[in-house]
Amino acid sequence: MINRKFLLICLLPLFVFSLTFLALPLVRLFLASVESDSGWGIYFDILQKPRYLSALIQTVLVSLAVTAAALVISTTAGLFLARNRFTGRGILLSILTLPLAFPGVVVGFLIILLGGRQGLVNQLLPGHVVFAYSIFGLFLGYLYFSIPRVLLTVMAATEKLDRELEDAARSLGASPLAVVRDVILPGLAPSLVAAGAIAFATAMGAFGTAFTLATNIDVLPMVIYTEFTLSANIAMASALSIVLGLVTWAMLLLARSLSGTSVAAGG
Repeated sequence: MINRKFLLICLLPLFVFSLTFLALPLVRLFLASVESDSGWGIYFDILQKPRYLSALIQTVLVSLAVTAAALVISTTAGLFLARNRFTGRGILLSILTLPLAFPGVVVGFLIILLGGRQGLVNQLLPGHVVFAYSIFGLFLGYLYFSIPRVLLTVMAATEKLDRELEDAARSLGASPLAVVRDVILPGLAPSLVAAGAIAFATAMGAFGTAFTLATNIDVLPMVIYTEFTLSANIAMASALSIVLGLVTWAMLLLARSLSGTSVAAGG
């Protein structure tokens, strides 16, 4: 009985926090979304009005592209860094994980310095090459801060792989490519799924980078911001927030069911 009371006392702060800062705001957000004249129809408006539907599709597609690219790049780099020790490895790893120290606005600013009107690429290449304010620029910005998140996960998972399975495969005549395909990647699969879900969720909800770069494109975080601040359309901003959260939650739930591990989104 004493242990049960102690456990309840320990869980009380978590319950209060969850209720106050998670459950109640989400309920209020949902109620705010149906307070307009459209009521529940506001969610059908998102699917029917081109601007909202386009922003939703564009956000999902960019997030999926970022996730795929981050998995490919980070898995390759993570396997190499986890299995090799060389001079300058620590410096290289610190450079690859440096984006974790930057907020989204700084990442967007770096992309502008690279591909903006006065950017490095535009100065070095002939012609007028500006990509910072396009979908490609947004993709690079999202990829910039997704790579270190996936990279660290892959490296940690690689360290836990059973090297004897790889040695056994080699002794049976498996080529290096076959070892990677049939032994290493299946072993990393749960971690890759979890890391991909984190990258997807982070890209879906990223605001700072989108605020800096998305001058000519619509993604959900920017549309929510403009609906809330410029149009004072609280109901639509709330509905779009609910839709964004549901899409992200669905991806995290799918990743958790596939990986069999807990998955948490990065902020």
